[in-house]
Amino acid sequence: MVLRSLRLLIPALWLGLIIGISLIETPLKFQAPGMTIPLGLGIGRLVFGVMNIVEAVFAIVLLIAMWGARPPKTEWLLGLAVAAVLAAKALIIRPIMQSTTDAVVAGTREAGGNLHLLYIAADGILIVLLVWLLVASARTLLRHSPSARTVD
Repeated sequence: MVLRSLRLLIPALWLGLIIGISLIETPLKFQAPGMTIPLGLGIGRLVFGVMNIVEAVFAIVLLIAMWGARPPKTEWLLGLAVAAVLAAKALIIRPIMQSTTDAVVAGTREAGGNLHLLYIAADGILIVLLVWLLVASARTLLRHSPSARTVD
């Protein structure tokens, strides 16, 4: 039962993390009085580095829970897709962005560019996949719950 519960809990927590950090904290940070682009990028680099570690833990726990609970193929595909998007975000997009933000923070380059749009797109894809996974997992769990098997 714990593994089944994790199939709902982990995507929900992960979704909340992305919404809280990527959609709320990050845009608001740059509106704070006295916030400079280099300072905001430095903070963002720290926050998103830790966020990617938390997301990796979520992905590992989710895949272990799926392995133990044996969900339908659709859920497996969604779980693997979520892990793949995270891997692309953390191992490809973020390192490329980091070299640019390092230069801006050091004052050797002007802020700007479109690399952050790739990261935003990856988070957008993760949001869609996580919602889809939550719905699929909830449907599976409801179909297999004891209360769904009541006889009239």
